Amino acid sequence: MLQLSFTNFRKGSYLVVEGKNVNDRFYIIQRGHVSCLVSDFIAQPNAKILGPGDFVGVIPCMSRHAQIENVIALTDVVAITVQRDQYSELIAKNTPVAMKIIRTFANSMREMNEKLTRLTLKNTVSESTEQIFHVAEYYEKIKKPSIAAYAYYQYVKSSPDGAYLAAAKKRFMELRQKSRAVYFEPTADLIRFYPKDTMIFSECQRGAEMFIIQEGKVKITKVVNGEEVTLAVLKKGDMFGEMALIENKPRSASAVADEECRLMTVNRKNFDQMVSTQSQLITKLTTTLAERLWSMLRQLSNAQIPDPIYKLLDMLALQVEKARININTKTSYETGLSLQDLANMCGIPQEQQPVILIQLQKNPLIRLEKSKIIIPNCSDLVKNVTLSKQYHIKHQLK
Repeated sequence: MLQLSFTNFRKGSYLVVEGKNVNDRFYIIQRGHVSCLVSDFIAQPNAKILGPGDFVGVIPCMSRHAQIENVIALTDVVAITVQRDQYSELIAKNTPVAMKIIRTFANSMREMNEKLTRLTLKNTVSESTEQIFHVAEYYEKIKKPSIAAYAYYQYVKSSPDGAYLAAAKKRFMELRQKSRAVYFEPTADLIRFYPKDTMIFSECQRGAEMFIIQEGKVKITKVVNGEEVTLAVLKKGDMFGEMALIENKPRSASAVADEECRLMTVNRKNFDQMVSTQSQLITKLTTTLAERLWSMLRQLSNAQIPDPIYKLLDMLALQVEKARININTKTSYETGLSLQDLANMCGIPQEQQPVILIQLQKNPLIRLEKSKIIIPNCSDLVKNVTLSKQYHIKHQLK
């Protein structure tokens, strides 16, 4: 039986402390107000003020990572304490709580996508359907006709009066003959198969489905001014596409099959049924979103690192953290990333990549096997990056 406890915090006291590994619970504020602030010099610049009905500590709790912010009581506060193992039972009895958390996560992810694009590529992306055409142009330029054909088709479909309509139709007809693109239109198939280097959906495309990876890998990307940034590389068991389903807004990023993929689809009707009847699956979705938000916060931190080699090594350290490698032992780790994957995740411009990646290959903290990056000793990598980060923070504060 679900039994929640109440915790009282006096004005000026901490509900959570950044960096602490107390992550087995989160709080729902019942009375009072709190201030949330990240102390890291590269993170959130302004404090958020939260009050009754808001929650704190959910991302670290559900992702099982250390606390990501300091939360201080601005008044005397009464909060409901929710233990991690109580979450499934809580949402089974109170669906609105789960939906508020999920919608808040989805909104935060959309905001972080925009910040990450702006910081990584020094620009923002138009949310108009014209962006789909530019996405298609980019993938055609880098000789990925299957992805380009799909994006051209979606532009034609979404912009019947668009400025690039004639060009998009022509390019689609030419590329369609040599592409392996699939599912130009949604189907009722519960399971879909996508060949490698085909597009699942394009940024700015309308959609009302999310996907669960059964087999394969999927890259989540954005294109700005002819440059690509990789937001995430997802694997078996991961979910994606939930933001468009939850918010009923255009896709904020593209999804591309990085390997041959088998995906399970969830449409709006199925999702609503899941929320009300399958608390374990909603718990999994919450955990997935929390993990992704934590990762994006780390990527936002990475985006502000000026030195390209340190930036690349820090991104590799993030992969170690995501994989939960024990850094107290001399453990090696195969990232599954190529050098180009890594450079794109860090937003290194294409013209700068050859020189910078040659320098990276000379670094003893990594090696290549079959074009994939291997970290011989995760402990050495993380310690090196941590020391560099401490130096940069100290230097920034002077």
